Order: sequence, then C-alpha cells, then structure tokens
Amino acid sequence: MAEAGDRVAGRYLLQEPIGRGGMGVVWRAHDELLDRQVAVKCARPDDDRAVLRLTNEARNAARLHHPHIVSVFDFVDESEVCWIVMEYVSGGSLADMVRSRGALSPEEAGSIGCQIAAALAKSHAEGVVHGDVTPENVLITEDGVAKLTDFGISRALWSEATMTRTGGVRGKPPYLPPEVARGEAADRKSDVFSLGATLYAVIEGRSPYGEASHPMAYVARAIEGYIETPHRAGPLVDTLTALLNVEPKRRPAAQQAVRLLRRVAPASPHIEDLDSAEDPRDGETLDRTPFTMRLVKPLVRGSWRRPRRRVVIAAAALCTVAVLVAWAALFGPWSGGRSDESRGSGKDGGRGGSGVTDSVSPHGPAGTVGDARTADPCKLLNPASLSRFGETVLDPDYGEIDRCDVLLHGKSGDDIADVQLNFSSEPPEPGGDVPTRRVGNVTVGAFQREGDECLRNIASADRKQIWIITERLDTPAPDPCQLGDAATDYAVSVLDRGQVPRRSGQPAASSLLRGHACRVLDGDEIKRASGVQVEDHEAGFGDWQCEWTNGSGDAGVKLVFNRDNQFTSEGGQRAVIAGNRSVVSPNEWDDDSCLVRMLHRSYRNSLGDDTVEMVSLNVYGPKSTETLCHSAKALAATAAKKLPTS
Repeated sequence: MAEAGDRVAGRYLLQEPIGRGGMGVVWRAHDELLDRQVAVKCARPDDDRAVLRLTNEARNAARLHHPHIVSVFDFVDESEVCWIVMEYVSGGSLADMVRSRGALSPEEAGSIGCQIAAALAKSHAEGVVHGDVTPENVLITEDGVAKLTDFGISRALWSEATMTRTGGVRGKPPYLPPEVARGEAADRKSDVFSLGATLYAVIEGRSPYGEASHPMAYVARAIEGYIETPHRAGPLVDTLTALLNVEPKRRPAAQQAVRLLRRVAPASPHIEDLDSAEDPRDGETLDRTPFTMRLVKPLVRGSWRRPRRRVVIAAAALCTVAVLVAWAALFGPWSGGRSDESRGSGKDGGRGGSGVTDSVSPHGPAGTVGDARTADPCKLLNPASLSRFGETVLDPDYGEIDRCDVLLHGKSGDDIADVQLNFSSEPPEPGGDVPTRRVGNVTVGAFQREGDECLRNIASADRKQIWIITERLDTPAPDPCQLGDAATDYAVSVLDRGQVPRRSGQPAASSLLRGHACRVLDGDEIKRASGVQVEDHEAGFGDWQCEWTNGSGDAGVKLVFNRDNQFTSEGGQRAVIAGNRSVVSPNEWDDDSCLVRMLHRSYRNSLGDDTVEMVSLNVYGPKSTETLCHSAKALAATAAKKLPTS
C-alpha cells in the first residue's frame, strides 16, 4: 500500500491522496526531476481489470495533446503496481462546482461545454472515443479552464468493441446514451450525447432521464429513449435538444457541437484553431472564408473620455461571478427598477439587464440593432463569458449613453483591462482591407492590434455598427485581441438569435437618456454665440450627441451626453453655468478648441454606484482660446434650458 513520502520510479514523490475510486487512489505528487506538481493514479495490484483499464487510459490519452484534455506524461509499471502520471489540475471537478454553488447558468454551462466539445473533437479526430463524459470527469482549473479527464474506458475506434465482464454496459447510467444502454458499442456520437447529458445535469440539477432512485431505472429510461424537456436552459434548449437526440445519426458531431455552443457562450482562445483541424468524417466545416470591407475606425475620443474610473461596488459582488449575476438579475441598467422582462431565470451572467431567456427573445429580425434609443449595449456583453480572463465587473453607466463596459480586475483589485461596447449609426462601406467574416446576418471585422488596444466591429443587418474596443490597462493582463474576440463572439451569439435586446424599465424623467442632443441648440443660436455659420449637422447614435459644422468643416460645435462616477474639475477651471456646476477646459479636445463639461444630475446606478450625467460641449475653430471658451459657456447656458427636467 502506497503512503505519503513514497517515490514512484525514483522521481515522483507522493504527497497526499486527492481521490479514490474503483481503480485505486489518485495522489498529488512532486516530480523531483522536472520540479512540478503532477497527479499519479495507481491500479490495485490484485485487480487485473484495473491494470488493464489504466494501461488503456495511458495509451489512448497520451496521444491527445490539447488544452482542454488532461495531459498524460508517463506510465510506470513496477510489477506489483502500475502508475499513470498526469497533469495536476488544482481545481475540482464540474460535479464539485455544482455541489458547492448550485446549478450553473446556461452561459457558464455553454462555455464549459464548448471547451469539452473541442476536446472531444480532438479525441475523435485521433480515433479515440472517451466513453464516459460526466461532470465528475470534467475538471475546472482555478483559472476557469475546463479539461476532460479519465480516458479509462475509452477505446480506439479501430479496436474491437469491448463490454464489461458481466456483459453489461459501460458508463454512468444518468449520462448513458440510449444506443449504449441497448448494448451497442460507444462511438463518437455517444460522446456527444453524454456531453449533452452532462450540460443538462449541471443546468437542470438532474439527469435528462429525470430523477431515479436506482441506477437500472436510468438504464431502462435510456433504452426507452425517455428524455425530459429542459426548463432552465434558456438559449441552450435547442442545442441540448440536438445533442440529446435519441437517434445518433441526427446528433451533431463534436466539432459541430463546438459551433452550436459558441453561439451561447464564446469559446476559449484555444478553440479557435480547431475548425481547420476537424475530422472530415464529422461533417461540414464552418465557412470562415474572409472577405474585406472598408471599416473606418471610430475617432479616438481623447479628452472626451475621462480617465478610466475604478468601479465601486458592494464587496460581496466582487467575491464571485455568481454574486455579480445575482446583482444583475435583481437590478436593470435603468433607474425604473426591475421589470417583468427581467424575471426570467434570475441568472444573466451579470449583464445588468433581463434574464438570459428573456433578453434574447427577438424583437425584430436577427442581426439588427433596431430602434437606437431602446437598444441596450449591456445586453451584448456578458461578464461570465469573460471570466476565464480574470475577475469581471459590469460597468453600465460610464461614458456615452450608447456604451457599456466590462472591467477585468487583477489580483490586487486594480483594473487590468477594459472591454468597451459602443453603437454607431454610421453605415459600413464595402471595400477596404479589413478582414471580415460573415456570421448569420452580421459581418464581423477584425482590426490589427495597436499597442494595448484592439478593435472589433460588427456590421448589423440594418446597416448600423457595433464597436468592441478592448484595452490593456495594466500588466499582467490578457491579450486585448483575445479578449475582444471573446466579447465579440458573445455579442454575435446574441445577434444570431434576434435583434439587440431592448432596455428594460424607464429612465428617470430628468435623465439625459430622454434628451435629444440635436434639439438643444439650433443654427441661429450657434451663430449668435460663436459666429459659426452652420451648414450641416450630424446626429450621433440615439441622438445623444450632435455636431454642427460650417461649410469648410474647420469650425463647429459638438455636444455629447456623458456619464461618469463623479464630477471633478480635473484639467480645467471651475465655473457655474445656468446654475450648474461646470468645468471649462481650453484646448483639451484639440488645439483651437474649448470644452465645457456641465453637470446635469447625480444618481445611483443599477449596481448602487454614485453616478453623474453631464453635458460635454466643445467649440472649435480658428479663433483665440478666450473667444472659443466664451462661446462654449454661452452655448452651454442655452443648452441647459432645453435639457430634460423632472
């Protein structure tokens, strides 16, 4: 009997047992040669079946090199006992996760399922069927990466089909595919069914065969093809239905399952390369043929954008993503409280809006933005889908009104990265050199990384644009383009199911969300205050910003409705304009310009944070700074009279 302190093969120092099963004990050990932690599993010396199973696991798993498969490093036969040496995964199993925190949201389950489906695609491409995909055999690292383990009953597709000594079926009854329950050999599609059963169980809290008090009851229901309808799966219902099809030929292949699951929860960065490596026997591959479109980058906002704020949120909400989900399920992004639309399942991944099932219900054609003033940018972001990159917090009320952010925190609690999503009413133009791909009814464009920033663009079916801007704020931090791709994939998955979800509730009567920027000033008022002869004006998305320009474009006025967590005089001179606290900042936006920021109102947002709404008004042109600032203050005073009031 092995004990702590024993050495295996003269190099693996046994430290503590971390698991026990029918085959024997799994130990955490230290590889003294390579100075790393490993897991070693032994077969009991008197159990020929366990030795055979361990040997089989080592042989089949050792040739599978994949980020979502637990790696096998070594196999040791010491005559009296056999050992398999594997990658040590410090986190627990998916089953442990569910036991400790309860059922998972569809997004969380979908993200994990996407990773395991990719692992199965690799395994199947190498000719290996796992045969025992269950929550116990999915390990979750401390970083949230899912890994498939325990290939103990796996078999190579070219080997003879095997049965247990008693002629019974292999696998755990709650996750058993119907064909295997009937005595057929497990194949690729059997693994897909078991994956579906695993995801069903972690969402619904029970087997797709329902509750049963005896294992044979599950087997009987599997033979009958009895599958219960999921009730909590929300956007995963159709995918689970496909994975759990009683007829194997009608189930998707593992790689197709990756694509189905990716629509609900983005795949990890490691999965993106798999499409080209799909086993041709598994069916068609996703068309990723690139084409090009002219996508004009959004203007760098410079001084329009205040320094990135630190979101102050209740301490409990920073503990886990699950708590953030609960906060967001209770409070919508508007001040009107929780509406009927937000009840749903109560788990929306922390997007600060309605539950997942409700938020993706189509209000119009798939891939469209729809009415600009009711489209909710926060419902295209999901902190839970980005949690593998770090601790995530939704920031629904920063910057322009058509904007929403997700912040990533480092171990110190400081912001290390920002994911920003903005809408734009400017239509995309064909041509150009930005590589794009078509996904459903939208076109996704990917710009090359520039320093710490990466841009992604989604051209909607109704000729609007969605910009996703990811920025590294500190080091170490995730690659901004990988972060941007993950955020983009989630947004595309929502658009694939319908129109951009609507804002819930109603804004406060005095909120700038009710305002129209182009209506607070007119050409005559601008000419009187600044001398600019307005020849043209352009409304921004939702009419929450407006720009008036002269014929040559070298002089004009730009007005933007903005938000922040506090109103400060940083970088400017304090002033009072029309009774409102204001800050005047010469040349902040550009040379020959003057920016006025005027406080409109203060409130607490849906997360309980102190927030302010303000008007940012910039006057620019070939005049002295003193003249420009005088004009900016006069126009701000005029605008203040036409802003929403309670």
